[in-house]
Amino acid sequence: MQEKKIGEIIAEAREKAKLSQRQLAKIANISNAELSKIESGEREIPNPKTLRKISRHINVNYNEMMYMIGLGMEVSSLNPFIKDYYEKMNLDELNEAEINVLGSITNSEQLVKSCEENLKKQNILESEKELLLHTIEDTKYQINTSNEIVNLILSLKVKERNKNAKK
Repeated sequence: MQEKKIGEIIAEAREKAKLSQRQLAKIANISNAELSKIESGEREIPNPKTLRKISRHINVNYNEMMYMIGLGMEVSSLNPFIKDYYEKMNLDELNEAEINVLGSITNSEQLVKSCEENLKKQNILESEKELLLHTIEDTKYQINTSNEIVNLILSLKVKERNKNAKK
């Protein structure tokens, strides 16, 4: 079974949102021709800025769209590189990696909180608001990815302890 291309996913999500191509292009502030090229597959790797504009109107995560076109990272059984990286570590290295990733999660959560507080300010420019919203979205995605890495590390630590116990 062949995976869907980014254009098909955008078209399906657009239709689910009950938007025509023209409507989505207008609210995303892109040309109808550009959206048509993306959905038809003529533009296989859309501009990331264009994907960002589209994503917020069709309920598809921007970072997941970036992964679909090969410009992002996802932790899953589909991404053996991250698993391979951590699987090569011994127990001490896994413990250190866990501490580092947990620290990264804490920092990222503080960043999200700070951005959300800044959004509540009265005299915020629209461009600043948009940048804060992008930062929140991207950082939350990083937090989810980091949580997946922690789960991977925890399972590898159990395997490593069991292996060491059998020696």
